[in-house]
Amino acid sequence: MRIKYSRLLVFSTLLFAACTKDLDQVPKDTATGETIFGSETGLATYANSFYEVLPMANDVHKGDAMADYAARTQVPDFLRAGAYGPQQSDGWDWDELRNINYFIENCTNPKIAPAVRRHYIGLAKFFRAWFYFDKVKRFGDVPWINKTMSIDDPDLYKGRDSRTLVMDSVLADLDSACASITTLEDDSRSLITKYVAYAFKSRVCLFEGTFRKYHTEYNLQGTADRWLTEAMNAARTVMDESGFTLNTANGTDMSYRQLFISKAPVASEVMLAAICDPELSVFNDANWWWTSSTYGSRVSFTRTFINTYLNIDGTPFTSKAGYATLPFAEEVKGRDKRLQQTIRMGDYKRINGGAAAPAPPVFSYTYTGYQPIKWCLDDTYYDGGNRNDNSISIIRYAEVLLNYAEAKAELGAFTDADWSETIGALRSRAGITAGLTAKPVTADPYLTANYFPGITDPALLEIRRERGIELALEGFRFYDIVRWKRGELMDQVWNGFYVPALDVPMDLNGDGVNDVVFYQQAPATQLPGVTYINVAPTLGDGSTNPQRLSQGTSGELTWLSHITRKWNDKYYLYPIPEADRLVNPALGQNPGW
Repeated sequence: MRIKYSRLLVFSTLLFAACTKDLDQVPKDTATGETIFGSETGLATYANSFYEVLPMANDVHKGDAMADYAARTQVPDFLRAGAYGPQQSDGWDWDELRNINYFIENCTNPKIAPAVRRHYIGLAKFFRAWFYFDKVKRFGDVPWINKTMSIDDPDLYKGRDSRTLVMDSVLADLDSACASITTLEDDSRSLITKYVAYAFKSRVCLFEGTFRKYHTEYNLQGTADRWLTEAMNAARTVMDESGFTLNTANGTDMSYRQLFISKAPVASEVMLAAICDPELSVFNDANWWWTSSTYGSRVSFTRTFINTYLNIDGTPFTSKAGYATLPFAEEVKGRDKRLQQTIRMGDYKRINGGAAAPAPPVFSYTYTGYQPIKWCLDDTYYDGGNRNDNSISIIRYAEVLLNYAEAKAELGAFTDADWSETIGALRSRAGITAGLTAKPVTADPYLTANYFPGITDPALLEIRRERGIELALEGFRFYDIVRWKRGELMDQVWNGFYVPALDVPMDLNGDGVNDVVFYQQAPATQLPGVTYINVAPTLGDGSTNPQRLSQGTSGELTWLSHITRKWNDKYYLYPIPEADRLVNPALGQNPGW
């Protein structure tokens, strides 16, 4: 089992790599070099250091803190005019790349069987592809470096290479990884296997294909289909050969959430995960992040997004008469069962001291009423500090199905059989009872009006709906918006559930106990156990109240609507950090920054 440690721990077993990495102080033919590159055990030990490239558990569960559907404590500086620029930018780090390139250059010992060497070089190339994919998503053009460099290497201060050169090189690395990695199965779900490589390839190629298709300013749309075909074929390989399936254990009420709270990865569906281990004091902080009133960004979903969850019969929720004014306890009934496994609602309970008690949305945390539970363990013991021991999935089979469906739809080749095998299967797992075997023929006007006005294909609209719901809070959303060129979605109002009237207690979970009252003038007496929320336009000190109602004395909750968020197309790429440009002016800068 692979658990992500500090590089210092890895380096304690990699003396040769550490000594030679920068100064070439140890000759390559020493016993130390022979130990690493002269045995399969040495190669495996070195390869453990590559896993530092993967995201940490906390990176994943916090990955959608900046998304169109995420209302949070503050507007991200990245989306505020004048608040973010090259001085604040980061991410231009390259140390992991040198470690990988050094291995590839030195994995040449003829004592090691060629197939074994190819396996480990393929593994190294997988991580180089992962490293570069992250860089291209963030910065666009970056220098392609496939060698170790000394301080006098003329390429050390080269400019950036084109996106096409870098991504073609990434694809070549992924092809090599898929062909060369011999590990087919890993019970721990923490190691890279052949099918993890294919799954990641489907992710990368879908991103690049759709980015090129919709970002016509790059004039690369003529190459988009090649990437989409690669995505489709890679996903199909996983579907046909890997043996992974959607988790359906514990039925439609729990099979989805089990994926995110299980201590051991759910082996049927989770392909790669960040594993926690209490014996080694390796934890994550999901409960602390998702329940604390002071730690983290207090991310809650917006109502605009919650409206995309279908009714259990497969019809759009927004086709229901009066949907816009349904109070919370009513609007969440009879919906796609992933909703009840994603937010606090209905009969959700938490455990305190061994006893389970109803747990409606808590307004010391949520701004909208739609409070996430997806990564949270139900026991309140985990709420304070870095205590969570649930595994955090990095790649799931469900994503592969979505990648396949979207790639085929973008290629104009999506069939009813494809729908049944992908979107239909995901919705069936979520308890939806109809529309599972044939793709839709009518576009949902809500999706068209609120999300994708340029998309007319009903199936593609539904695939995008499904992707948003299935992968919510798993770190995909911002870069899905980027590749679809729908940055304007980041300007949407941070809206919450509907409040029919002021000063009227609301029972949020239908258990007969009132939970919250919204007011503009504080009542003289307050009901015990009820939270009181001030939604007056201005506060007592004359400042604007960040939490108000859309119609003054009734309507949807709104949060931070007085702070301007205005998408600018330069936000599709991050700026090159100023400190790095000062070191190497040849890097240039991304447009608009």
